[in-house]
Amino acid sequence: MHKPFQNHGHHISFKAAVEGLFFAFKTEINMKLIVLFALLAILLSLSLPISYSEWLVIFLTIMIVFVAEMINSSIEAVCDLITRDWNENVKIAKDVAAGTVLLASFFALLIGLVIFLPKIINLLIT
Repeated sequence: MHKPFQNHGHHISFKAAVEGLFFAFKTEINMKLIVLFALLAILLSLSLPISYSEWLVIFLTIMIVFVAEMINSSIEAVCDLITRDWNENVKIAKDVAAGTVLLASFFALLIGLVIFLPKIINLLIT
């Protein structure tokens, strides 16, 4: 008989959280793409004259996309645990979760354009 899942303390919770992060980065191709785009944004930020508040917006935007993808992955895993058969409610849950990542990614693109495009244009003009 399986023991019910129990929380045995903060150090165990922290360890589980770190394992969840590593699992997501190792198994989710979208996480690899998010890392790639995050690194590109950070490299671009280092190359252009951006303000402290723009740095904060960039980091917050990157984190929003990471969090959205991790929530999406969690929802997909729970849905797959519930059933592997086609189910309208499972489809809705997965589609809405994926839509959350799409919305966050679109938001990140817009933020990137607002912050970086004027600076890039300014460099090209001068």
